[in-house]
Amino acid sequence: MKFTLGWLREHLDTDAGIDTILDGLTRIGLEVEGVENPAAKLDGFRVARVLSAERHPQADKLQVLSVDAGDGPMQVVCGAPNARAGLLGVFGMPGATVPANGMVLKVAAIRGVESNGMMCSTRELELGEDHDGIIELPQDAPVGTPFPAYAGLDDPVIDVSITPNRQDCMGVRGIARDLAAAGYGVLKPLVVPQVAGDGPGPDIAIEDAGGCPAFHGQAVHGLTNGESPDWMRRRLTAIGQKPISTLVDITNYVMFDLGRPLHVYDMARLNGGLVARKAVAGESVVALNGKAYTLAGGETVIADAGAVHDIGGIMGGEHSGVSADTTDVLIECAYFTPEAIARTGQRLALTSDARTRFERGVDPAFLDDGLAIATDYVLRLCGGTASGVTRAGEPPLDARTIVHDPARVASLGGLDVAPARQREILERLGFTIGDDWTVTVPSWRRDIDGVADLVEEVIRIEGLDKVPSTPLDRGAGVARPTATAEQKLERRMRRAAAARGLAEAITWSFIADDAAAPFGGGAWEVVNPIASDLAVMRPSLLPGLLSAAARNLKRGAGSVRLFEIGRRYLADGERATLGIVLAGERSPRGWRGGKAQGFDAFDAKGELLALLEAAGAPVGNLQVMEAVGEVFHPGQSATLRLGPKTVLAVFGVLHPLLAKAFDLPQGTVAAELYLDALPAKRGSGFMRPAYAPPTLQAVTRDFAFLVGDGVSGDQLVRAVRGADKAAIVDARLFDVFVGNGVEAGHKSLAVEVTLQPGAKSFTDAELKAVSDKVVAAAAKIGASLRA
Repeated sequence: MKFTLGWLREHLDTDAGIDTILDGLTRIGLEVEGVENPAAKLDGFRVARVLSAERHPQADKLQVLSVDAGDGPMQVVCGAPNARAGLLGVFGMPGATVPANGMVLKVAAIRGVESNGMMCSTRELELGEDHDGIIELPQDAPVGTPFPAYAGLDDPVIDVSITPNRQDCMGVRGIARDLAAAGYGVLKPLVVPQVAGDGPGPDIAIEDAGGCPAFHGQAVHGLTNGESPDWMRRRLTAIGQKPISTLVDITNYVMFDLGRPLHVYDMARLNGGLVARKAVAGESVVALNGKAYTLAGGETVIADAGAVHDIGGIMGGEHSGVSADTTDVLIECAYFTPEAIARTGQRLALTSDARTRFERGVDPAFLDDGLAIATDYVLRLCGGTASGVTRAGEPPLDARTIVHDPARVASLGGLDVAPARQREILERLGFTIGDDWTVTVPSWRRDIDGVADLVEEVIRIEGLDKVPSTPLDRGAGVARPTATAEQKLERRMRRAAAARGLAEAITWSFIADDAAAPFGGGAWEVVNPIASDLAVMRPSLLPGLLSAAARNLKRGAGSVRLFEIGRRYLADGERATLGIVLAGERSPRGWRGGKAQGFDAFDAKGELLALLEAAGAPVGNLQVMEAVGEVFHPGQSATLRLGPKTVLAVFGVLHPLLAKAFDLPQGTVAAELYLDALPAKRGSGFMRPAYAPPTLQAVTRDFAFLVGDGVSGDQLVRAVRGADKAAIVDARLFDVFVGNGVEAGHKSLAVEVTLQPGAKSFTDAELKAVSDKVVAAAAKIGASLRA
């Protein structure tokens, strides 16, 4: 919300300077985002009189002027067709910077004639679009006066951030009311003119009372729509609004001045009366921004017998907009339901200043006064004759009362404020207070709903800086940890992944629909995405990581090792997940290793096993089963499971088609670890189990088994490990052989078994017994000891 200091003083009787006002705004909760004085960029520009104008000796279209800017005659070369002796204009002194192009003026020769500065046009000073000639000022303009001071441009522009609950401050008057309540001045009374209408009012009606409870309208006939007055154009320009015409500028001015959006229709372009109704699916309207909008049905619109002319409360239609030829207008002052405005705006992705105010909730009691003020502006600035006022529907004017307890300000807000002072603050803000502290909420404060809101009003006006800093009570001793088990697990996983040389990435939680398709598709769509390629919530962390890996490789990274901890968004909820992508070179070329080596599925498996072990998962009990789907390469991917149904992780080489889709090299490896599937860690406390190294040396035995091609190494290792759980502490596959001596359809798998004695060393008989158990366990899956 932008406004100028001079505009604020139209509503606030104050002698406070800009610094005091800025400090006051911040103190009462209206955050100042910036302040800028337009006069600063016009420093060095003065009111000047052209004393003489002679033809340039070397150029037919140039003139040599003698200009007085208060310091005596100066020679200036000018090409403006309206430059002439006696003209008063704006002169840029040498050293001044032209706002439109940043050019610094200096003494220079133009076609052989010295020129000391420049006579300026409106466009060059960014005060308008006129560039046909230099600015012409009235003959009584004081020569030598700084132009910003003469033109009233020395008026700082304040930009305030308005929170969604403060709809009353979406107009200058609301901000002035808050400052007055805080003691920075006195709120001036609002003058509402009495407009004498002649004849019946315009034909308007309501069919959609849910979206538009009240619709007031008044016509003005025989007006002339031209350029709005300088004071209005200056204020609108200062806050970033482009002046268009008197009628349009009036509606914009009232909206920013009083927080009351309006709209005007050219009655010559209407087909009968206007009605506020629900849109029919398929109807379309070209809005004032020049874009066509097709309505889904149910939106509140203003239409006549032939077409839709206004997306109610958001933006008017181009067809019935006013122009320089407009002579008869209908002024609309309506109340639109905030929820309906918000839904329509989101559905159409259409924003406007009017929508911003209506969806927050404008003052429902300000329809008659707002219409009268707007009509009075039209009559005074455009002429014409006003009709009577037509009032359709009833605005929601139910009075809201709250029984306030002054003691709650101290107990809830932490600041002791005297009851008399509380009453003064609330009354200055527009509340009405009875002797029993029954508070009637003003119609423009839709956000006030209970005693806590009244406490907040008192505290912010009295001064949040006055609230003492009081530490919270805490028990004796060491504070108990607050992190949840899930948070602790994620921290542990993050440290473990980083320690293994993986770089953490943070990617978008929403992705493109086609990127989500190979991973099962997006179960959740974003209604109003920030970009068309960020329209669904990710079903996997891999799309974002794959895109990040591709970007890094394109920028010259030889090896990319990324991980991310985040959420997958599935149909049944969010799932905590750790994603990994390995791309490029696992090891660079070298004199010992020869060519650079790429990653393979076993690299991803190794990372997962290390992370699972850090998480406390029973790594020794995991099963490796083949992965299915469109993400991974068949035969080069697998899942890690606890039992046949509990999938803890999936890993492997990317499917060639998926790697191509993400512009990644073939052989890129990825993995996902499902943190929500990990078994809960048993036990409590922070102590690790005491380290108890074995007292006796372990014994290793090697076994070579013949198995069918359908038997995996993991199956064999699991069978061997379970042969004697008391004696066998580890088993690992160390060789695979296919060839001479191994019959077709079979392979040789060699397993190293580690035995750990307890109280005494193994005897030969005990070792023989364990070996027999290993062979017997392997035989159960079809393995036989190789001769």
